[in-house]
Amino acid sequence: MRASSFFTPLGLLWGLLLAGCTDPYLPEAVQNPPSYLVVDGYINSKGNSTIRLTRTYAIGAKTAPPVEAKATVYIEEEGGPRYLLTESPAGTYTSTPRTLNPARNYRLHISTQGGKEYQSGFEAVHNTPRIDDFSWRPTTDGLKLYVSAHDASSSTHFYRWDYEETWESIPVLIPTLEYRNFDRTPPGGLFPITVRFPQICWGNEKSPDIKLVNTSRLSQDAVHDYVVRTLPTTSSRLRHTYSILISQFAQSEAEYRYWELMKKNTENIGTLFDPQPVQLTGNVTCLNDNAALAMGFVGVHSVEQQRLFIRRSQLPFDWKISSGYDNCVPDTVKKPILYQAYFGTPDNIPLAYVPSGVLGIDRSCVDCRLYGSTVKPSFWP
Repeated sequence: MRASSFFTPLGLLWGLLLAGCTDPYLPEAVQNPPSYLVVDGYINSKGNSTIRLTRTYAIGAKTAPPVEAKATVYIEEEGGPRYLLTESPAGTYTSTPRTLNPARNYRLHISTQGGKEYQSGFEAVHNTPRIDDFSWRPTTDGLKLYVSAHDASSSTHFYRWDYEETWESIPVLIPTLEYRNFDRTPPGGLFPITVRFPQICWGNEKSPDIKLVNTSRLSQDAVHDYVVRTLPTTSSRLRHTYSILISQFAQSEAEYRYWELMKKNTENIGTLFDPQPVQLTGNVTCLNDNAALAMGFVGVHSVEQQRLFIRRSQLPFDWKISSGYDNCVPDTVKKPILYQAYFGTPDNIPLAYVPSGVLGIDRSCVDCRLYGSTVKPSFWP
């Protein structure tokens, strides 16, 4: 899940009520919305539990959502022990790996630094069945990724998936010059360089949409070839090596209904015929302040995961896959006296000498750090 803002699944109460409006009028509730707690995560019945606590914030804010730091967070077994979560980084709380008793119920308890006490309702443990198949096929519409799963005991019914994508970003232009700005009059100077910018970065993005299937009305508790992701034939993510990690969750019916409502609120708003946004709070309540609402549903279940790698050589040769740098066309700087004006800022980069002068390009065309990290993922081949 992403950080909680008014356009992400767990910060919806105020943002969703207003995001569908086209009138630019911004009432007080939008400019200065109440600060409600957002609880993002679930209790993992077979591993580490990670809970992220943030606060709702203004729809027009350009900063990250404020985190709820220095809280005390623990998992409580009904009639049993408590398991404390530790904070790192700020606002993110993680437990040690545990296997929970499937015969018991569990809930989350939160004590904020400001003195508010929150807790989720007790939830039964739902063990997620294995992923039967996670595969991909090229189609006329692009690359489609499919997931299949089933529960032979017919006790799951309510499935949810999310995914995380990683891909290589490799610039097509490599500068061979750098500008050094001397403390004297122009033109300064251009000098040969071997390496200035990284030659490869790794982009990363978590699923922006919600994937749900309800099999309770089917003759079998099974999902076959459900499309979890589609990439167009031109997607730059497929240019080199692409990877996707899928996570599958079995949920209670109540948790499923929460995510179903969230999906309607976040993905189907736009016309008079779409479902209208409603208040979305989940199963977390404040014990000592009825006015202190909380967003989020803390379920109790395990997770099943699979990862795929797809290389350009595996895809149809006639797909016109973008490099991600298709609009990068160099300019020519003809006069040395213009070097300082053009290359004296970090936004313009000299590429190479040509007979008519020096080729220059925008930094976004050569610096892949603007699109990802230079740290190679531990799982990368």
